[in-house]
Amino acid sequence: MDKKISLYLELADLFESNNYSLYMVGGTVRDYLLNLPLTDMDLVTDASPEEMKKFLKGADYTYSKYGSVKLVYKDVKFDITTLRKEEGYSDFRHPGKIIFTKKLEEDVDRRDLTINSLYIDKDLEVIDYVKGVIDLHDKVLRMNGDPLTRLEEDPLRIVRIFRFSLELGFEIEESLRKTMSEHMDLLEKLNPQKIEMEISKSNHKNELVKLLHLNIK
Repeated sequence: MDKKISLYLELADLFESNNYSLYMVGGTVRDYLLNLPLTDMDLVTDASPEEMKKFLKGADYTYSKYGSVKLVYKDVKFDITTLRKEEGYSDFRHPGKIIFTKKLEEDVDRRDLTINSLYIDKDLEVIDYVKGVIDLHDKVLRMNGDPLTRLEEDPLRIVRIFRFSLELGFEIEESLRKTMSEHMDLLEKLNPQKIEMEISKSNHKNELVKLLHLNIK
């Protein structure tokens, strides 16, 4: 078993012993199911940062007010986020209001693509509210929710979707592709450095830059 998965299971046992649940989420689940190397280890929990402080020692609680906790456990970095709902993306990047929740089905509503909206529990069972496993199998990038609403919340998602399409070889679902084509101007609302940082993550930088300068048809 992959070392990072084994360490996740150890942490999940720790959380369970304190009456909380811990799940893998997002890109970590996507890459695990695609048998790709695991880089980021993204986890979510029904424990709040204040509750985690009681049993999770040595973690970085700098951004705890946002529900975000960073942990280095046996030389592996984990990002642990409290399950939450988000409201009011007034700056086109960050939610104006964060509400912690205990329900996965409420947390899933804030996530972008269906393939990034999957959870895996301590039994390594997939939890799928949005048919993301089907899209993963069919190699389709589909927005979780209304495409325009999700792009207006965070226009950087346009760059990410192109990046995923290039790197995974996935097709962009028709309504999402059309919405992206019609609203490329949303990128103008972002700090150019944010776009550059996202591009720098890609192994297909030249192709990605071309896509961002051309309206897709």
